[in-house]
Amino acid sequence: MKRILVGIKRVVDYNVRVRPRPDGNGVATEGAKMSINPFDEIALEEALRIKERGEADEVVVASIGVADAQAQLRTALAMGADRAVLVQTDAHVQPLDAARIFLALAQREQPFIVMMGKQAIDDDANQTGQMLAALWDRPQATFASKVELSGDVARVTREVDAGLETLEIDLPAVVTVDLRLNEPRYVKLPDIMKAKKKPLETLAPADLGVTPRPRVKALRFEAPPVRQKGVVVKDVAELVEQLKQRGLV
Repeated sequence: MKRILVGIKRVVDYNVRVRPRPDGNGVATEGAKMSINPFDEIALEEALRIKERGEADEVVVASIGVADAQAQLRTALAMGADRAVLVQTDAHVQPLDAARIFLALAQREQPFIVMMGKQAIDDDANQTGQMLAALWDRPQATFASKVELSGDVARVTREVDAGLETLEIDLPAVVTVDLRLNEPRYVKLPDIMKAKKKPLETLAPADLGVTPRPRVKALRFEAPPVRQKGVVVKDVAELVEQLKQRGLV
């Protein structure tokens, strides 16, 4: 069976203004709307389109996180994924451990392609896909803005600083996606109802042979400083003087 494995992450919705907790120990999520990471949602949409073209037989979506992440997995199932896997843990899973968990899932599910967003909007790490490819010893294509499959080869157009770059990689492979790849579909109520009957498996990291442990510790969370009001200058001479006063020139 030709299977696509898609990784998604539960994050604070991008429309919500994120605030640190009063004690500086983390971000306040109580009562905040949670959603699928936007980049991961694009990865899922692309996987569904590949399946709809007849180039895949099954789309499996997986997430790592707390029990409440089942809500985001059900949304993914409503979009069209066939089944879901939640690796449930209350620990903060950093990129290397996330990659190890996805490696174990890839070895179990045997997908011909693993798709995920290029980064999550909460930590902006942009590491998990690359680490997974290294651990899996398979090719990778990151920042994909177009994906074309032909047999055992994927042709991926990716965004780089100088413009666009096109790669051909052998499958199985890891592909991380960018914003311009597609626009995710709208989930309809009948699909939400159908998703409740689709299988959702729950595992623990230990079931996959992984024990998450933090390698980087955040000491304190603070809101960015309020942007100061700009200064209007009359001419270049005054601009230079203002820069000198601020020690910028």
